[in-house]
Amino acid sequence: MKYLILLSMLCVSQLVFAQHDTKPTDYFTIEGKVKQTVKFTLEDATALNSLSFDSIVIYNHLVVRKSVLKNVKGVLLKDVLAKSSFDTNDPKSLSEYYITCIASDEYKVVFSWNEIFNSAIGKQLIIITDADGTKASSLSQRIAIISPADIATGRRYVHGVSRIVVSRVESLN
Repeated sequence: MKYLILLSMLCVSQLVFAQHDTKPTDYFTIEGKVKQTVKFTLEDATALNSLSFDSIVIYNHLVVRKSVLKNVKGVLLKDVLAKSSFDTNDPKSLSEYYITCIASDEYKVVFSWNEIFNSAIGKQLIIITDADGTKASSLSQRIAIISPADIATGRRYVHGVSRIVVSRVESLN
């Protein structure tokens, strides 16, 4: 029984610290249900419109304040996704698509197409290009995505983004 408890505690500790030792990334790919895989670098972000936030408070899953990002700039994830073409000709089917943002440590966060392109969350969901007066290319996390409109902002604060995978919900029949 002692060993089972110890094993459980080790597993939980790995989950709690999953995003602390993330390998930094200098680019990510957009792949999956897109017509062509796209590689995105922080340099590519300079061609997109930038948003600014005075500060973004990072809350954990218990909505306890953990940290604050100040003077944050970023580009909208939906503008980056618009650089790729979803693999469909039927706009109605886009409601069946979801986007998985995957970090270099395999931490995953999922957004629906409607959440990004058809809600208030999508108007703030950013790839960070600058924080606290430092360019993202000099930050330890490099490429990061955050959803400032979330209540528990830390749950979908992805450091070291390496891939964005576009998928479509499979038929339930």
